[in-house]
Amino acid sequence: MAILNPDHLFEQAEKLITPQVGRPRQVDIRRAISAAYYAIFHAAISAAVDQFIGSTNRDESRYGLAYRSVDHGWLRKLCEEVQKPNPSARFKRYAPAAGFGANIVSFAAAVEELQEKRHFADYDVMIRMNRSDAVLAISKAKAALTRLGNASAPERLAFLSLLLFQPRG
Repeated sequence: MAILNPDHLFEQAEKLITPQVGRPRQVDIRRAISAAYYAIFHAAISAAVDQFIGSTNRDESRYGLAYRSVDHGWLRKLCEEVQKPNPSARFKRYAPAAGFGANIVSFAAAVEELQEKRHFADYDVMIRMNRSDAVLAISKAKAALTRLGNASAPERLAFLSLLLFQPRG
């Protein structure tokens, strides 16, 4: 399976907003914002699937099955829950006893914000975006991935588990 490398998406985003002449075009700014969001989307999914299926199994159909089981709506819902001081009963039993710490909460907040920015960039033709919007999105996405990587192992595992396995109830 060809996993989208977050670093490549960041490189693409930065190239898009660094034109050879003049200012970046709207289409390039918007694609850069979208790429920044997709970098964290794919990084989170690949971390989860690597955890449970194994990175050595990326060519197996079960890896692709698990990878494709996550959608943008579910990631957003999970991120909303993670930020709550008291998650709903559906999530509470799978969350760390003390709740999710600052690293996961910060990652979740960035996912929500960047997903919203991606929606504006991809679908709202009425707004004009600036290079600074893209620079901020890229920076925020990179920081979010750092926060996910710096989370404690139990918190990260809880988050990745919930990403792949939606609790019922």
